Amino acid sequence: MLTKYKRFLALSFAISFTALLGATHANAVDSDLDYLPANQNYDPAIPKPEAVLGYPVGTWHVRHDQLVAYMKALAEASDRVTFEVTGYTHEQRPLVLLTITSPENHANVEQMREAHLARLQTGESAGPEDPLIFYMGYSVHGNEPSGSNASLLVAYHLAASQSDEVKALLAENVVLLDPSLNPDGLSRFAQWANMHRGYNLVADPQHREHREHWPSGRTNHYWFDLNRDWLLLTHPESKARIKQFHQWRPHILTDFHEMGTDSTFFFQPGIPSRKNPLTPDTNVTLTAALADFHAQALDENKELYFTEESFDDFYYGKGSTYPDAHGSIGILFEQGSSRGHAQESINGLVEFPRTIQNQVTTSLSTFKGAMVNKPAIAAYQRQFYRETQAAIKDDDLYGFTVKANSDPARFDRMVKILEAHKIEYSIISEDVTFDDVEYAENQSIFIPLNQVQYRLVRSLFSERTRFVDNTFYDVSNWNIAMAFNLDYHNVTQSERRKIKTTDAVWNPPSLMNTLDPSAYAYVFEWHSANAPAMLQTLLEGGVQVRVAGEGFTATHMQQSQAFDAGSIMIPVGLEQPDDLFAQLTSAQSEYGVSVHNVSSGLTPTGIDLGSRRFAPVKAPQVLLVGGEGTSSLEVGEIRHYLDTRVGIAATLVDLRHLSRLTFSRYTHIIFASGSYNSVDKSIVDGIEEWVKQGGVLIGQKSALSWFAKNDWIKNNVLSQEALDQRFPTAGLQFKDKQDLESKKRVAGAVFKANIDRSHPLFFGYERDVLPLFKTSNMVLESADDPFVDLAKYTQEPLAAGYASDEIEALVGETVAVVVNPTGRGAVIGFVDNVHFRGYWDGTNKLMANAIYMSPLL
Repeated sequence: MLTKYKRFLALSFAISFTALLGATHANAVDSDLDYLPANQNYDPAIPKPEAVLGYPVGTWHVRHDQLVAYMKALAEASDRVTFEVTGYTHEQRPLVLLTITSPENHANVEQMREAHLARLQTGESAGPEDPLIFYMGYSVHGNEPSGSNASLLVAYHLAASQSDEVKALLAENVVLLDPSLNPDGLSRFAQWANMHRGYNLVADPQHREHREHWPSGRTNHYWFDLNRDWLLLTHPESKARIKQFHQWRPHILTDFHEMGTDSTFFFQPGIPSRKNPLTPDTNVTLTAALADFHAQALDENKELYFTEESFDDFYYGKGSTYPDAHGSIGILFEQGSSRGHAQESINGLVEFPRTIQNQVTTSLSTFKGAMVNKPAIAAYQRQFYRETQAAIKDDDLYGFTVKANSDPARFDRMVKILEAHKIEYSIISEDVTFDDVEYAENQSIFIPLNQVQYRLVRSLFSERTRFVDNTFYDVSNWNIAMAFNLDYHNVTQSERRKIKTTDAVWNPPSLMNTLDPSAYAYVFEWHSANAPAMLQTLLEGGVQVRVAGEGFTATHMQQSQAFDAGSIMIPVGLEQPDDLFAQLTSAQSEYGVSVHNVSSGLTPTGIDLGSRRFAPVKAPQVLLVGGEGTSSLEVGEIRHYLDTRVGIAATLVDLRHLSRLTFSRYTHIIFASGSYNSVDKSIVDGIEEWVKQGGVLIGQKSALSWFAKNDWIKNNVLSQEALDQRFPTAGLQFKDKQDLESKKRVAGAVFKANIDRSHPLFFGYERDVLPLFKTSNMVLESADDPFVDLAKYTQEPLAAGYASDEIEALVGETVAVVVNPTGRGAVIGFVDNVHFRGYWDGTNKLMANAIYMSPLL
């Protein structure tokens, strides 16, 4: 609890600060109580946010450290509140969760939680005395700050109000309050907004405060959209949040956002036809019942709003949709944003306190609506259980087998995602073959559909390509086996007897070999997803390595072993570090990649170890181009992969600063999607000469249009005009325009491509067909050169998700990956995003190969 002295200082500062600024600010509020209902008889022993911040909420944008300080003070002062750190962000900011309920419930809260989870597992009915569990989540996008600022007021209201309504709410229920889902992004935006705030607010939309610089505060440290990561779990924020979700399995989860300044306020339900078909209709019915209370509350404040328009509930990886797969009710709120402290809009002046007010209002209307509808909400989770059991019984499928292949590291990452989502699986205990693929014992798993997570499992292995409504706000597929490029099989009910399993937990096999200090050389394969990181570590340790351009067989102590092209060889006879043996032993243990002893340079088959087809590999110096004009999401994904998965410290430079660089310093330059047509010709000429001298230029998605314009690749990009011609408009009306545009889009679907595994760019891959994740309708035409067009989409490439027949026909048999050798260097192009959301692990290695296999090009 705050001491009287500290409280006095805080209040004194608040008063003096408000006196200084309050009169000159159109959007200033006099007190935190201005946001909250009247007649609450607030407990004076509970500090208001302004007592800790030094000013009323909404005067400045709250920093995350201030938010955490207040929540700690609240927990110290109130016996209704406990404060918990659930994890840490990339920037080591704490992820905070408050548990708010009556003091009597706190004494018994663990038993309440366990009883609630038990009911979910068995379908047992909840009694009137059993609590509803609320999960109130705020501001997953950092530059949508009204939610996190509102969380200060909602937490205070619940902790301090002495009203009968709040007392009843907390006596009968448990509120989990997550005040900032994205602390790093929130802090970045708060700094931006506050640094541009003057004594007199500037509402002009062109003012710098309202036009953030690249990459904006929306995203997390690595510039990922955390509201797309609930299912994928690439980041620590999501992993911590999902752990808490499954600790509690709330009845209601709220997700407070902002949208464009000219918008008003949105609350769900969204467009009914765009919900995931695995989500029961009752979910929408109950969401609509709660919506009546939001409407009533906003009506009282004379606020404009809309519902059942825009947005969708299809992708299970967002905050408002992930709960829907679990019998919870996820609710999205979207507030027209001030993007600063005050901004002009078509609806008049949008002031920061007003945006906060609407988030507070709908937080409280959520509680009110839930209390009135409590019996129906509690009954829904039992209904969800029963309907899930019925769906399992009627399903033609029994489950899914997935094979580890030769990359247990990649397989292990997939299994960890399953485990985080509480998805049950077992280890296959007897070899079984489906479609000529053997799923070997102890190297494959079986995921049954007969489990509580039936709906989530079904979505994770979906191959659906046609939908009731083909307009998608986000992606239309996220098949996990395709994402990780793993063999899998849909096991039918008639095949169930073939499956033999044991209830063991998957553990990656131990791949440690005993290294021989007297060996002639050491070799490790390139199949593992960890092999690039292991190679990078050795290169940084001064180890000289060679990469095999062809396969070979090597011997040690009269034992032969075959190695594929792309294998890494460390010749002992070259000048190596004194601690070479220790480095190899340590790397093998850290990365789980087997290092093999070789006793002779003469091989029984394939190239000898001194062959010219063994190319030296040097530590790469990578330049990643970002800044205004480039996609911060894609740049962030590339940076995240290189930094966290490989260990490359890439140099990130703004596009506008390219003219300052000496390109000869770098071995590789990477361009993500962006707009590059305004790049100065001198820079274009410099890059071209750099490639001829041995540099490797890598481009992705729209960057390839610029590459083609400069003749860096031999392929042409299909123009928008040519694409439009494939979609005739004769006979259409204005109302058909949106459907037509939806047909032209690829929002996020899986397309198959045939790859040339003899080329270094595909070393380490085991299958000739690679699932690629496509998020654009870009078409790269063939160069009619098999040594350039290294991957082509199959004739009927759509594997999962939505794409129109016209788009599929356009994409079929066009180019997916291109390599154009130029002088001593090369230009490499990927039509699709090879690091999509840090989740599409099956294509990650394409970037590693573009870097480390480039000496073979």
